[in-house]
Amino acid sequence: MSEPLRIVLADDERPARRFLRNLLECFPDVSVVGEAANGHEALALIEQASPHLVLLDLHMPELGGLDTARLVSHEAPPLIAFVTAHDEFAVDAFELNAVDYLLKPVDRERLADTLQRARQRMSTTERDRRVVAAVTAMDLAARRPYLERLPVRRRDEVVILPVRQIASIVAEAELMHITTVSAERFTISHRLHLLEARLDPRRFVRLSRSALAALDQIQRVSAMPGGTYQVTLANGQTLQVSRIQSRRLRETLLTL
Repeated sequence: MSEPLRIVLADDERPARRFLRNLLECFPDVSVVGEAANGHEALALIEQASPHLVLLDLHMPELGGLDTARLVSHEAPPLIAFVTAHDEFAVDAFELNAVDYLLKPVDRERLADTLQRARQRMSTTERDRRVVAAVTAMDLAARRPYLERLPVRRRDEVVILPVRQIASIVAEAELMHITTVSAERFTISHRLHLLEARLDPRRFVRLSRSALAALDQIQRVSAMPGGTYQVTLANGQTLQVSRIQSRRLRETLLTL
């Protein structure tokens, strides 16, 4: 290539972005043209900077790597390599279509292979076909049945909680507080984004980085200062909606 390989880094963890940037600085003919802390920032950067390659973290809050890839404009899409700390996906099947699938911590030689693959796939028609195929293959490989029940502990017993009885899930550090439609509360140790991936998106909506709510339990939506909202659930619980999710809430709930 006559021009440097233009790269955007997208990861919600700053140390992870810094680590990748430091690795990339070791390679000639590579230019990092921007960093994004979430999927929405990544989409804006892609449109603004027109990178050749995006190193896209798979697990980001609010808008994960797969959803970000789906929303990339198909007029001039970049190549995409997914980066993740988890290896539970069918890596072999995914790599048939993706530019690459990198496991954290990323190894320098492995990254060199990714850059070489990207340079070999700079054909415009190939880029578009491969990005779409990569997202589809990754989605199929990662898909598991949506949860219908959740094991939660109450004192010395394990309660099998039907998902349809869950009104909200609120994360606090390593803990998740689950409130039911009857206002019972359970606490479990788990990651919100990992549980969200196992829940039917037709049943639950993300309200913020730390909260999910059952769509059929939202009774009122109140406007708050700064263009955000507060929702009131049928069990009386109130939850704040982030600025980004407020825009999505308007589109899904408040528009005929």
